[in-house]
Amino acid sequence: MSGDPGSGPTPATTATGPATVTRIAKAAWVAAWDEDAATHHYLNDIDVVLVGDRIGHLGPGYDGPVDADIDGRDRFVMPGLIDVHAHPSTEPLKKGFREEFGNPRMYMSPLYDRAFMLQTDAAGQRIGLQYAMWELLRSGVTSVVDLSFPYEGWAETMAGTGVRAWLVPSYASAHWSTGDGHSVDYIWDEARGMALLDEAVVVGRSAERDPSGRLSAMLGPAQIDTCTEELLAASQAAARDNGWTLHTHAAQSLVEFQEMTRRHGVTPVQWASEIGLLGPDCILAHAIFTDEHSWTRWPGRTDVRLLADSGTGVAHCPGVFARNGQVLEDLGHYVRSGVRLGIGTDSFPHNMLEEMRQAAILARVATGDVGSVTTGEVFAAATVGGADLLGRPDLGRLAVGAKADVVLVDLTHPAMQPVRDPLRSLVYTAADRAVSDVFVDGRHVVAGGQVTTVDIEAVTAGLQSARDRAEAGAAANHFAGRSGLQVSPLSLPGGRSRRIAR
Repeated sequence: MSGDPGSGPTPATTATGPATVTRIAKAAWVAAWDEDAATHHYLNDIDVVLVGDRIGHLGPGYDGPVDADIDGRDRFVMPGLIDVHAHPSTEPLKKGFREEFGNPRMYMSPLYDRAFMLQTDAAGQRIGLQYAMWELLRSGVTSVVDLSFPYEGWAETMAGTGVRAWLVPSYASAHWSTGDGHSVDYIWDEARGMALLDEAVVVGRSAERDPSGRLSAMLGPAQIDTCTEELLAASQAAARDNGWTLHTHAAQSLVEFQEMTRRHGVTPVQWASEIGLLGPDCILAHAIFTDEHSWTRWPGRTDVRLLADSGTGVAHCPGVFARNGQVLEDLGHYVRSGVRLGIGTDSFPHNMLEEMRQAAILARVATGDVGSVTTGEVFAAATVGGADLLGRPDLGRLAVGAKADVVLVDLTHPAMQPVRDPLRSLVYTAADRAVSDVFVDGRHVVAGGQVTTVDIEAVTAGLQSARDRAEAGAAANHFAGRSGLQVSPLSLPGGRSRRIAR
């Protein structure tokens, strides 16, 4: 295939015949990849041609065969976004419940006494997954990393949404418990953790055999404080045997930071380094509470350097922490230090454009410096940065030969007007409202702003039922037996939970 102006790609073929050729003709703005400069750059008034599951042409004057034509004269074309950290099977249930949720007695973290109050079954998890993928597709995401405890129908449901996905089965040697709401106990079952690792390998291998060809796997020892050194070492070995990445939570709360320094006398990042966990085949979410964070008051400034020097990936998910008054204090410092960064949504809303906006703005608020991180740097983290963490140089960029994971933004949408710098307008103003079309593997999964792979009316009805059942049982999952309304009262007095008539 050729990307030279005026030339057409050699028609590709598939097992069922010639590949479909889709031309986005005379696209007004294109965020194309410059391989020599290793950066995205704007091009104007060019043709973007998708040949099967690949990009076949970028340039003016395409004159090859065309099966489908899209008028690009009022479109901004960009690569699909990559969500490197999400929990889509459970988080949609928590909308309206978790927005003002941090526990002041645990340094604002909700993880240990309330974050898991809303529990659901496999049917509820499948509904949550479909809803979250609808949100992600609407916000221009074409690839997602899903960290979930395995459940029936996980892979099949994900494949049905049309998204490219990495399934990360979660497991641990211990789980958190609290009897008083201000301290954390660890309930250990090391043999179970090892058994669940074996099951996770089976789940991952099965996902990679999915006929869609869009599913891959990682291994997910759940948190650095709930996994023994032995489980982490065994996970690392199993990941390498299967050619997978290891993805775990680390430095995500001050409670965890203090527990790890108590156990080992070093920070979570430093302990991960000491046991050989850090490296290019490891992703840490969220790496916020380091020895440089003002809350930790720990001597030294080595954690960020350890992450950069080891090539460890960091999944940055600002929104869920910001709701609890927490922030990664200098995102630009991570960027300038050479830390490999991707962006994730973690919790609801599963909206990558909103997450990118928060990443940029919170970085400036935390440092008091508008130049601390640029829009281009955040966009890079959400595209090629994520692709780098996934080991996929064919994703996150518009270049000839890259995967046809492409997003079209409607420049005529009022929120995109007036047009000067479409990426800024998209991130800071329009967000998902202006996303008109999304292609994954060349397949048109969002058309005219509508997701074609998810029946959203049926899904939202199911989500309401699953949420109502989950909150009815919430008190059983709280250490003091408090109900959902006691832990998270409504934002205004009065009212009662009720369905909306359809």
